[in-house]
Amino acid sequence: MCGIVGYVGTPGKTPSAVGLVLDGLRRMEYRGYDSAGIAALDGKGGMAVEKRAGRLDNLAEAVEDANLNNYESTTGLGHIRWATHGRPTDVNAHPHVDSDNKIAIVHNGIIENFAVLRAELEADGFGLRSDTDSETIVHLLHREYYGDGENRGSIDKSVRAVANMLEGAFTIVIAHADHPDRLLACRRNTPLVVGIGEDAMFLGSDVAAFIEYTRQAVELGQDNIVTITKDGYTITDFAGTEIEGRPFTIDWDLEAAEKDGYDYFMLKEIAEQPHAIADTLRGHLHNGRIVLDEQRITDEDLRQIEKIFVVACGSAYHSGMLAKYAIEHWTRVPVEIELASEFRYRDAVLGPDTLVLAISQSGETADTLEALRHARAQKARVLAICNTNGAQIPRESDAVLYTHAGPEIAVASTKSFLAQVTANYLVGLALAQARGTKYAEEVEEIFQDLENMSAKVEKTLEQWDNVNEIAGHFAQNDTMLFIGRNVGYPVALEGALKLKELAYIHAEGFPAGELKHGPIALLEEGVPVIVIMPSPKRHPLLHSKMVSNVQEVQARGATTIVIAEEGDDSVIPFADHIVRIPECPSLLQPLVATVPLQMLAAEIATQRGYDVDKPRNLAKSVTVE
Repeated sequence: MCGIVGYVGTPGKTPSAVGLVLDGLRRMEYRGYDSAGIAALDGKGGMAVEKRAGRLDNLAEAVEDANLNNYESTTGLGHIRWATHGRPTDVNAHPHVDSDNKIAIVHNGIIENFAVLRAELEADGFGLRSDTDSETIVHLLHREYYGDGENRGSIDKSVRAVANMLEGAFTIVIAHADHPDRLLACRRNTPLVVGIGEDAMFLGSDVAAFIEYTRQAVELGQDNIVTITKDGYTITDFAGTEIEGRPFTIDWDLEAAEKDGYDYFMLKEIAEQPHAIADTLRGHLHNGRIVLDEQRITDEDLRQIEKIFVVACGSAYHSGMLAKYAIEHWTRVPVEIELASEFRYRDAVLGPDTLVLAISQSGETADTLEALRHARAQKARVLAICNTNGAQIPRESDAVLYTHAGPEIAVASTKSFLAQVTANYLVGLALAQARGTKYAEEVEEIFQDLENMSAKVEKTLEQWDNVNEIAGHFAQNDTMLFIGRNVGYPVALEGALKLKELAYIHAEGFPAGELKHGPIALLEEGVPVIVIMPSPKRHPLLHSKMVSNVQEVQARGATTIVIAEEGDDSVIPFADHIVRIPECPSLLQPLVATVPLQMLAAEIATQRGYDVDKPRNLAKSVTVE
């Protein structure tokens, strides 16, 4: 996600804030971003702010043009932004400042109640310049600090009051030009660490922000507020009670710090999937109703929809297959899944009563974009699922739901895939809500089930050592097969794709019921077969069918690796290896069942000596047909 740097130094002893903060932002470029900005305090009540859309070089040029490289300051903050609310523009970039140019803030996360807060501020006469949720924070601080209430003139009390107003996920760093000796920061659900330097203190969304200057750091807990000065730090909770942080020593170099200690970005991104699910859901259930990010389709329009097409490529296509199961089950509207590269060449029947769901991580996938344009030309409605705010696909769509997975550095899709699956389910619930096929309490119950999946994915990650051991048995195999039924079939396809992408192994995914219709001929002694086993409690008939399939596989001498629910002992006699996943609703099982397959592909690729982050011949975004 976005990156934050904060710094308070000692005049004459430590570097200028402008150069130091810019360097810190460069060390966090790996996170991905679409705009950047910096604020520096001069110690005399003044503050300089520059921010630009695009690359950090744009910001550096603006700093040079404004002669800020010679700006005398040892207190500053900076930000690189990955757009969530509002397109990547100069105005929407951080820092955001108040009307007096006295208070500056940078923010990571999502403020769920920003619409209510914004309306309240506008009613009070505040003029907001950006489209972001973040800008509300700086005006709330201004109102508290300069208002007639008990917080007037106290930056500490004002920050505490505003932190308690906010709902959602946030890390916020605050500077006030009249308090140039300090920075304040607060966090909830998103990371923030303090760096302890010599004659200086630092803040960062991760340690890469300040690792050049210190290896001593303090981790903040949930709902903590920290104040740093050149001499030290204090931490309180949101009620103002002083508490202790958790000191630690950074024993990584810069490259490892960027990857949070993981050997590859992909491994880090697999581990970030609980957050990707939670962030994608955050703010989309409001007053008992599912809300999208941008919607120019009314509920009446959705009620007129008679058919839905899902168009996507690669992993996004597999997520779309899962959308079909959910949407048809919850709405009873027929859904067709189409490879975007084929869609506009087969003369699909489209019209005003058709909804096209276009799924793309980048929002620039050429085949998906052309499929969308073809659908619009036929008067169909288009709803986009995208991870990149302001990209071409969402701009040309009638409605948008953003997946808040954050930037994905590794080429192979992991956290963006799970975020897409989550978003697809949200679309299904929004359709069911609009069409009246689910009661409000049913929609809310399913949404809560989705929220619970974040913890279940976290628990699945505990299987990593087990999966690594299994990978050691099969790293030198030339072929692997994957089988599943119902929602397990798209999971099998996604598992096979990951293995092909990363380990360059021939891998195929099949519907388990199709084994006897041809694929069973591929089975021979020692061939690994990965089985996605449905829940015996929630889908007993499907489970019994899959057990029969596993027996067929084992009888031909193949080696079985079974992804099975905790407590499912019926598979033990037929499984050579078992990976356990938590029990969950059948439709949601792919959110946990996919994770061990991602880990398996990454570990096999590593053991074969391949670069997991940059598989050969592949690009992150396919922007040509």
